[in-house]
Amino acid sequence: MASTGSSLRIQGDDNLQSMLVGTVMRKIKSRTWKKQRYFKLQDDCMTIWYKSKKAGNTHSTFSVGDVEAIREGHQSEVLLSIADEFPPDRCFTVVFRGRRGNLDLVAESAEEAQSWIRGMKKLIENLENMGEREKLDQWIGDWFKKADKNNDGRMNFKEVQDLLKMMNVDMNEHHAHRLFTMADKSQSGTLEDDEFVLFYKMLTQREDVLRVFQEYSVDGQKLSLSDLEDFLREEQLEGGDIEQHAKQLIECCEPSETAKLLNAMTFDGFLMYLGSAEGSIFNPQRRRVFQDMSQPLCHYFISSSHNTYLMEDQLRGQSSIEGYIRALTRGCRCVEVDCWDGANGEPIVYHGHTFTSKILFKDVVNTVGNYAFKVSEYPVILSIENHCSVEQQRVMAQHLNHILGDKLLKRTLDGKAPIGLPSPEDLKGKILLKAKKIGGLEESFNGMVEDSMTGEVSDEDEAAEIDEDNLHRESVRHRIKRSRQRLSKELSDYVVYCKSVHFSSFKHSRIHSKFYEVASFTESKARKHLREAGPEFVHHNSRQLTRVYPSGFRTDSSNFNPQEMWNTGCQIVALNFQTAGEGMDLNDGLFSQNGNCGYVLKPSFMREAEKGFDPEMPQKHDRYQPVVLTVQVISGQQLPKVNIKEDSIVDPLVRVEIHGVPMDQAKQETRYIENNGFNPVWYDTLRFTIHTPELAMVRFVVEDYDKTSKNDFVGQFTLPLSCMQQGYRHIHLLSKDGTSIPPSSLFVHIRITELE
Repeated sequence: MASTGSSLRIQGDDNLQSMLVGTVMRKIKSRTWKKQRYFKLQDDCMTIWYKSKKAGNTHSTFSVGDVEAIREGHQSEVLLSIADEFPPDRCFTVVFRGRRGNLDLVAESAEEAQSWIRGMKKLIENLENMGEREKLDQWIGDWFKKADKNNDGRMNFKEVQDLLKMMNVDMNEHHAHRLFTMADKSQSGTLEDDEFVLFYKMLTQREDVLRVFQEYSVDGQKLSLSDLEDFLREEQLEGGDIEQHAKQLIECCEPSETAKLLNAMTFDGFLMYLGSAEGSIFNPQRRRVFQDMSQPLCHYFISSSHNTYLMEDQLRGQSSIEGYIRALTRGCRCVEVDCWDGANGEPIVYHGHTFTSKILFKDVVNTVGNYAFKVSEYPVILSIENHCSVEQQRVMAQHLNHILGDKLLKRTLDGKAPIGLPSPEDLKGKILLKAKKIGGLEESFNGMVEDSMTGEVSDEDEAAEIDEDNLHRESVRHRIKRSRQRLSKELSDYVVYCKSVHFSSFKHSRIHSKFYEVASFTESKARKHLREAGPEFVHHNSRQLTRVYPSGFRTDSSNFNPQEMWNTGCQIVALNFQTAGEGMDLNDGLFSQNGNCGYVLKPSFMREAEKGFDPEMPQKHDRYQPVVLTVQVISGQQLPKVNIKEDSIVDPLVRVEIHGVPMDQAKQETRYIENNGFNPVWYDTLRFTIHTPELAMVRFVVEDYDKTSKNDFVGQFTLPLSCMQQGYRHIHLLSKDGTSIPPSSLFVHIRITELE
């Protein structure tokens, strides 16, 4: 079973051995909530179990698969707050995937902390390096443990029936009993390890894949090298050296050594190939950085976060450095910092005029410095909304300089007056400031800037924008007057390529604006401009950066649909990263290509100033080449249960959504399959005409059909049309949080053809 492979790896690893014995550590929730818990790694080497030291208390568990990272030392809000009490070498943080809260722990000694830190990292690494076959074994083993209620290592028929319900299978008793008897080779009336694996395999037989396999297999038993080449060429539409590729697939996916010697692929190997990254809908070649990164900054879409410090809503939620860590480790490249005067001369960060909690500006800068380049080496933009006095602005400048050092871009790259924006390649490893500036870049080269001048408060101030949106709530009722604000020269000098300015009109911008000026729009203002002057907006964005952020009405931290902003080439489309849903699915989908580096090159017709692309009328541009996307939704595999009720089983349907220019926006659904979340089969075909394929995003959503109320969300996967592989493909579904939920998948057939 699953644990055999892992137990071999554990022998000889002292850290894992001591985790199996268990340790008492303090779980910390705040300065005042510090309680001892007994932590222990279970024998499956996949589950951490912990409970209070008091007898009789319930225990908790979490799976190593749910852990994203282990942070050492005081690297969370909570552990920073008790830094004076416990040294960093005894502290560590378990960070979970998705939006689940962290687990902050303090060990009794530095050695014990290291033992758990190294052990957990090893377990995470083991899991990440697992092959598809091992993952499947692991998954089967997990189910076996869940179903074996009396822990006797075997499963009777009643336990098997309960298991089928847990697994989302509605199978009549007669059929279930027949499979049970066939798998019970020892005729003991129970299933043990290998018998259960056999039962599971019979349960998960893939008739849909077998049908494809037999269509291409000459003898019906295996795919010869030439059979596999035919399949890759005719069905998967692959180019390049197909013979070489077929050999590689046999080498990496075929479990049978005999078949490998014959240069052939068995059905098991074919199933492994279709379940791997090669057989997935997302083209693996586009997962790494593959785009030209040497174009001006304004030629890229940039993954951007709004009010990054907030973990919850916009009015009363918690502010935390955790927001910055999470955004940056998801590849976000533009984070927002709202700065206000704080006590003891220290600037603070929070959502002004609301009840959100406050954090220190210097802690934010420290965090950004530590996490900016962990997942991407390309530049990070700090979007500063500055409400501080000149004195505290000077303190901000000092913190930025002392903490970030050479990472902070303090002057133009070559020390000369520039004529255009540098590229992400030029700015690797640099943190740029986007804020108000005294005068322009040119003045700083001819010594025109005085010591302290006044600059106009720019339109990007959200406090002013909330008022404009007439949001009359208790906490934001301050009337904000347009005032002139004094800026400190020290802070202003660090603003180089991203000067925040007030936007007047596209005509004014065309004549007067400089390439380094950045205008910010609320979503409603941006929408008004794109409807009234789409081509001008596109032209404006081919020359300079634009930031769009959510309306002040979205106090619940909901998100707008970023697609309509991308359609006009807006680069910095700021979303509430803490809120799951369609907006973040599209953002994750767009930026999952190009190495998840946070920069995606815009289509060529949006980068050339003289080309008049109009998102409302895409057929008018000279590179207009519409396509037809045909999706055959064939089947689903092991969809997660959504309803907590014991006996409820999913009635799944699949919706395919196209997000793109207005003409391309479309949704179509399959029918729903009653009571089968385990292996539903549709064979439903959906067709879409797409006028601007370069901008189109495709979102696959699985829902649990409910005729009396709103359907429940089951899983989704979103990707750019340009990253789609054709032919027979698996779509590995993601949860609402954007984390993977193996082995849940859809099996589809994809064709993209030019419109006749």
